[in-house]
Amino acid sequence: MDHPHDPIEHLIGLLARLPGLGRRSARRAVLKMLMSPDQTMLPLAAALRDAASAVQRCRICGNLDAVNPCSICRDPQRDHGVICVVEGVSELWALERAHAHRGLYHVLGGTLSALGGVGPEDLAVQPLLARVAEGGVEEVILALPATVDGATTAHYLTDRLKPSGVQVTRLAQGVPIGGALDVLDEGTLAAALKARRSV
Repeated sequence: MDHPHDPIEHLIGLLARLPGLGRRSARRAVLKMLMSPDQTMLPLAAALRDAASAVQRCRICGNLDAVNPCSICRDPQRDHGVICVVEGVSELWALERAHAHRGLYHVLGGTLSALGGVGPEDLAVQPLLARVAEGGVEEVILALPATVDGATTAHYLTDRLKPSGVQVTRLAQGVPIGGALDVLDEGTLAAALKARRSV
């Protein structure tokens, strides 16, 4: 439990809420920063303040950036005829790190979930349909998670996009690079067999 009047414990408690950081890791990070606050803690505090005031959600795709529209949407070198639909910003950033996509993106903000009470009105579906309706989009790639909710969302979007005539594709699923067959789950193996192609 945090001690509200203890600045060290308060800072540890705040850091421990971040994904990937438990209380032990947060404590180590705080100790490291306290050893040289001028070199680590004060610059970090300034960077957090700057990011909090400058970063915003892109009005076109939903990405997070210091400019709006984001740097991806305004890049003339990107293929503006291809939109890759992702569940969240973390998936967008992952694809960018891999340099796997040179088109644009659209962040849904989640996936449809009957159990979770997430319907189409809770996601950025209408903005996606509006982008396609504007014209110039030739392909929509559904880069959604390989889960029941991801598949449900993909089917729903495919049905909604069908009248536009745009090509709808999805990520291939199967054996990962470097993956041994005996450690893969049955669903991945089944998907890999189903998506087999000539060699």
